[in-house]
Amino acid sequence: MNLANGPRRGDASPVRLLVGLGGLYTAQSVIGGVIFTGLPAVMRQSGASLNDIALVLITVLPWSFKFLWSPAVERFRSPHVGRRRSRLVVGVVGAFGAGAIAACAVIGTAALLPLMVAMVIASFCSATVDIACDGHAVESLAEKDRGWGNAAQVGGAYLGAAIGGGLFLVLIDHLGWTPSTLVMAAILVGLALPFLLAPDGARAARPDRPPQSIMAALKRPEMRSGLALIAFYVLGQKWASVLIGPFLIDAGLSLTLLGVLQGVGVTVVGLAGAAGGGALVRRYGAFGVMAAALAAQAAATAGFALCAYAEIHSPALLSAIAVVSAGTLSLGFVAVYSELMGRASPDQAGVDFTLFQSMDAIVAVVGWWLVSALGDAFGFAAGFGVVAAASLAACLALGLGFGAGRAREARAV
Repeated sequence: MNLANGPRRGDASPVRLLVGLGGLYTAQSVIGGVIFTGLPAVMRQSGASLNDIALVLITVLPWSFKFLWSPAVERFRSPHVGRRRSRLVVGVVGAFGAGAIAACAVIGTAALLPLMVAMVIASFCSATVDIACDGHAVESLAEKDRGWGNAAQVGGAYLGAAIGGGLFLVLIDHLGWTPSTLVMAAILVGLALPFLLAPDGARAARPDRPPQSIMAALKRPEMRSGLALIAFYVLGQKWASVLIGPFLIDAGLSLTLLGVLQGVGVTVVGLAGAAGGGALVRRYGAFGVMAAALAAQAAATAGFALCAYAEIHSPALLSAIAVVSAGTLSLGFVAVYSELMGRASPDQAGVDFTLFQSMDAIVAVVGWWLVSALGDAFGFAAGFGVVAAASLAACLALGLGFGAGRAREARAV
């Protein structure tokens, strides 16, 4: 990153800005790790069924439907006239999110309904902060620094998952639910401070910028095809993830071992996949990398299905498959969001990216419910097997449909 020109007037330096944004992206993933990795593993160890664990997926609904309030958030945060309100949105909404996680510590895992309410509030706050964070990043980062901004986002996502889904499990195994959850709430506050204490360096909006709206996004054909693309891709890449933690617990892995696997192995491989994904996309194109990642994910999921069917409970083998799955997930999503980045309008990037992320979450949560019910009724082998087949089908659809469409677009250009 070239910092020779220094910051713009009244701005944070690029390094300070990226540290602040990275802290926010990490905090959002801490909440996601606590909800989607930590809590299901704790519930399974306590004897919860997969259908009970599927109730946790209610908490992803704010991420699924955050597109509904994204225009209002962006109009408030980024008005045509006057100062940006990025830090006001992050500070107020983030405080409620950290408070909701602290409330989870007091509620405990036995009172499932109140716990779900607190988790939904935390998820809503995280989703709203994400809208503001994405919009602020697009406005504040110079074009030459946006690659570093993407690195901060991906790196923050994996670091946050390591904290919320890895460190959290290790702490629970040694300290219990309440102290461990309070530690997570304190970490959220600490991660937000670099952003809240830095000056706001966003550029002014164009005076003739059109109103930010969902309909403006949906009128553009590149947005509609992008929404279809992310839907098919999530079907192949994410549906098995809800089964992995409970399956590893049933296979005999302790919370500490699972926490180390999530916090170290998955994080390292995920970061490597993200870094390698950028280079591979530049060389082979986004669609080629997406297809390869889907095929690899199908192979990893089929490996889980085989282990479940044959009752193979080797910690080393299962950990290796989990790491491969995480690496291909990271690699593939770098490619798919690189493709989607070019489809978002600079005039309403926060709204457009929110639509893509909401479609991602909607397809994921529907699949997680279906796969959880299937696993509960017929076992892990059936659940993993169906998802492996879905991954191959998505890979085929990607090659026959979207790949052909992109080839036509390239020829037209």
